[in-house]
Amino acid sequence: MATNDESLPPMVDAHAHLDEYPDTWLGVVLDQLEEHRIATITVAMAPQAYERGLQIQQRSRYVLAALGVHPWNAHHFVTRLDDLEELLEESPMLGEVGLDFRNVRDPSLYDSQERVFEFFLDAAKRWDKIVNVHTSGAESEVVELLERYDTRRAIIHWYSGPQEPLRRLIERGCYFTFGCELLASESIQQIAAAVPPELLLTETDNPGGPQWVFGEPSMPDLVRTVLQALAIVHKRDLSDMAEQVRRNMLALIGGDPRFEHWKEVLDSGV
Repeated sequence: MATNDESLPPMVDAHAHLDEYPDTWLGVVLDQLEEHRIATITVAMAPQAYERGLQIQQRSRYVLAALGVHPWNAHHFVTRLDDLEELLEESPMLGEVGLDFRNVRDPSLYDSQERVFEFFLDAAKRWDKIVNVHTSGAESEVVELLERYDTRRAIIHWYSGPQEPLRRLIERGCYFTFGCELLASESIQQIAAAVPPELLLTETDNPGGPQWVFGEPSMPDLVRTVLQALAIVHKRDLSDMAEQVRRNMLALIGGDPRFEHWKEVLDSGV
């Protein structure tokens, strides 16, 4: 079976940071999204990143911007959360949000992380929004908060934690993104194998994720390589895995009118 990009359905990058690309790169980045038909969620580390994401969204039908406050930045915003209400309402998805007790070593900052994360989970519950969640080193705490807020529409970004929280997240019906570390880590491959096919999504975490794993930033077409690796893990054909991920993304957004233009992209050429 042919596996050139023309034979593939639209691909999904469910977690990227397009705002972090230099302006001089953006034209090439957006051209790749169009050429390879990569529906991309650009998550935000802070409100300013969301504003930049909105500007990029205006330049490509393949881009969806999400508002978030990354746990690394939570202490800067914990006393200013009310200022985000208007942006919260307009953003169709909330992310990148969550907890990080692995890379943030100062326990005095954990309370701020939890307060900011709970603020976003409460907003997601009020407005029935999807959350794009960071869990590094705080997997059990994240699960407990998702259960407390009865969060059902969640994307778990780059999960690398223990089996028990993974099991609970799967039972909740959370979706899981796998990215560049899938190409290099046997433990991540084992986690990917444990996730049911109907909960799989792909990501790049561009440009910073590949910089961390490979020592250099990457471009959007990395997602095709990730899809190939995911197909191998699940013993699937590349085009079949691409279609599975596309259907999974459509199932997650469902009939939500806030994703209507993006749904059209996912349905194009199929």
